[in-house]
Amino acid sequence: MAPTAPVIIHPYNPLWPRIYEEEKSVLEMTAGQLLLSIEHIGSTSVPGLQSKDIVDILAGVADSKAADECQRLLLGAGYDDVTPEDHPEWFYCLGKRLESACFHLHIVKEGSLHQRNHTIFRDWLTEHDEDAAAYAELKMRLAEKHKYERRRYTDAKAGFIAEILEKAKGEPGKRE
Repeated sequence: MAPTAPVIIHPYNPLWPRIYEEEKSVLEMTAGQLLLSIEHIGSTSVPGLQSKDIVDILAGVADSKAADECQRLLLGAGYDDVTPEDHPEWFYCLGKRLESACFHLHIVKEGSLHQRNHTIFRDWLTEHDEDAAAYAELKMRLAEKHKYERRRYTDAKAGFIAEILEKAKGEPGKRE
């Protein structure tokens, strides 16, 4: 198996939200008629949080037919299909690298649990500094331990993410 690019955690970049907004405009111009929602997710969406240098974007679509059409349009706009596995609510993960940024566009079923979990996790970390700090510490440790094993790095964060989702779902007024 060929080695993967190393997992490197960068200090928070205050340009990440603007980079997201610029790419959101590209997505709206390219496939906007099919995208029911577009959101900035992942660590780059949480103010102050360290992250890999990948801006994650979550786009909701109506169904697999719309996802297929989005994929076709976005492949023509510089994205590559980097979908890691089958998931009933996650149609595609498209990657794009520019000189200034790297993007992962997650095309998912609008309103799905998969979609909601991403936004719940983001919102929780944005509102709870102590959990964001704990997540940053975990990511730094895991990046050192799994520097050339991105899958293991990602899998090792799953328990923490599940704990946060449980906390969030137990808080009054939180979405499920």
